[in-house]
Amino acid sequence: MNRIDLTPLYRSSVGFDRLASLLDSSLRGEQTAGSGYPPYDIEMVDENQYAITIAVAGFEQNELDIQTEKGVLTVRGRKAPQQQERKFLHQGIAYRAFERKFNLADYVEVTSADLSNGLLTINLVKEIPEAMKPRKIEIGSSVSNNVIEHKAENAA
Repeated sequence: MNRIDLTPLYRSSVGFDRLASLLDSSLRGEQTAGSGYPPYDIEMVDENQYAITIAVAGFEQNELDIQTEKGVLTVRGRKAPQQQERKFLHQGIAYRAFERKFNLADYVEVTSADLSNGLLTINLVKEIPEAMKPRKIEIGSSVSNNVIEHKAENAA
């Protein structure tokens, strides 16, 4: 497996130590996932809105589980046991259990999930707190004004 050297990044940035582990696990996950089941799309709906659509044909709403924990969105599917035995001549529809994990960036939250026509759509939004948004700092001369006022009081 090829490793990516992130040393130059660490020399000029602070707080990106989680990036290395995300890249490493992502690269490792691509090699081990292999099957690509179930297929999914990740879509940018708007500047700060995203949607993940997963093809879950044959799964009922109560057979799907969606959770977020520590910046990871996990989607699991497990078919309920069949009441009656079915005899297939050909079975091309995969009803096997699955688990998909998606790493979420900071401040990305799941807002809703919908199941329609065999597609599970998970809507996400990135909401940056006001304290984290850029703000302009005005440069004032309050120190020099206080000194001038102080000299004026002493002169009088």
